[in-house]
Amino acid sequence: MDNKIKLYGFNNLTKSLSFNIYDISYAKTRQEQHDYIAYIDDQYNSDRLKNILFKLTDMVGATVLNVSLQDYEPQGASVTFLISEESMIPAGGDNVVAHLDKSHITVHTYPEYHPDNSVATFRVDIDVATCGKITPLSTLDFLIGSFDSDIITMDYRVRGFTRDVKGKKVFTDHKISSIQDYIADETLKKYDMIDINMYQANIFHTKALIKEIDLQNYLFNADVYEIPPQERLRISNVLRREMIEIFSGINVYDQE
Repeated sequence: MDNKIKLYGFNNLTKSLSFNIYDISYAKTRQEQHDYIAYIDDQYNSDRLKNILFKLTDMVGATVLNVSLQDYEPQGASVTFLISEESMIPAGGDNVVAHLDKSHITVHTYPEYHPDNSVATFRVDIDVATCGKITPLSTLDFLIGSFDSDIITMDYRVRGFTRDVKGKKVFTDHKISSIQDYIADETLKKYDMIDINMYQANIFHTKALIKEIDLQNYLFNADVYEIPPQERLRISNVLRREMIEIFSGINVYDQE
């Protein structure tokens, strides 16, 4: 990121990051499942999500132009920011220096639960689309840390082209071989990660699965020490199976 290319005119490269996380929890009874959904819905309401996006916008050096937020019944929330890379500078009177590179950030939440195996899932989708010099990759550690992330899927793509000062087309203005290059080592150690990349198309995809399960962190309104050892093992297996299927994108265990 330090070796910037000198460009001619407007940089119209579009950089899109799609960040999708799943937080898994064990809620034994139907009432516990409903209580978990209500808890998550309250913890990650549109107002808190808005604050996360304000921080993210500040991290990429953008200016917020417009905010739209909505909570849903029975659960879920959405927040959308319209942002620009440059500030809107008054030019006198009612005239404003127009920004060319409009961009946006959105977040949506999807709490749900499995009807049979007592597993509840909280999913968050965040999309960051920028145009110009801004790249959202530097926000990944912040995003991962803002949520209890058990499974993460990340997609990054650079579209379009700009030109250098000699008129040569530039299809990307920063080096990248993997999304993992932009994630801190401390974070990488917590997850098993795989890449599926299409370098010629500037398309990068990374999936992450949490390595260690501390069962207490996955129990809702329950103490792990009140659960018999054999039941703890069963619950841990249920949680891990659910995570593996979401990570793999296949109903692995339904085929048994």
